[in-house]
Amino acid sequence: METPRESQTTRRRAPAMSPEQRREMIIQTAIPLIAEYGAAVTTAKIARAAGIGEGTIFRVFADKDELLQACVAEALSPEHAIRELDAIDISQPLPVRLAEAGEALQAHMSRMGAILGSLGHGGGKHPGTVRGAGRQESTARIRAALAELLEPDKATLRRPPEQIAALFFGLLFTQPRTEDEPDLTPQELVEVFLNGALSGGAK
Repeated sequence: METPRESQTTRRRAPAMSPEQRREMIIQTAIPLIAEYGAAVTTAKIARAAGIGEGTIFRVFADKDELLQACVAEALSPEHAIRELDAIDISQPLPVRLAEAGEALQAHMSRMGAILGSLGHGGGKHPGTVRGAGRQESTARIRAALAELLEPDKATLRRPPEQIAALFFGLLFTQPRTEDEPDLTPQELVEVFLNGALSGGAK
């Protein structure tokens, strides 16, 4: 016979997830596995990592391909990067703000590269949500978030915040790689971006 304490424990179980919540949980669990194993990752492995039965995956995804496409769309989505940019304290000095923004956007790029590289999507077909106007909109939103970080220093900038944000975004995403020199850190990149290529002692 169930005791009052047992009955109370049973009633305190966490409420079941909605289909949307479960879908999001599965995607977040699957992304690092896809980055590691690529398309070879099994739904059984994803289910074990998520702590659910494999059949639960197919209650919210039609098949494995739909799950993979959802993960690609999530990896390419700018939402996480924009949230991190919005969370940067604008009372900090401009170099600190831009360095934190650079770190957030580099992490975003690494996330995209890991997923696309593992699935062999480089230059290939992407989900409809991130093609064409969708990609342009994502870029515009990230630039707008960068411009907001620059707004407190608007009076000291040579160009409008929107243009400076576009320049910084472009430099961050197109930093040239050399075999004999390591990539610039976000802090080093910001220093060159704000102060130019000349050293402090140059005349």
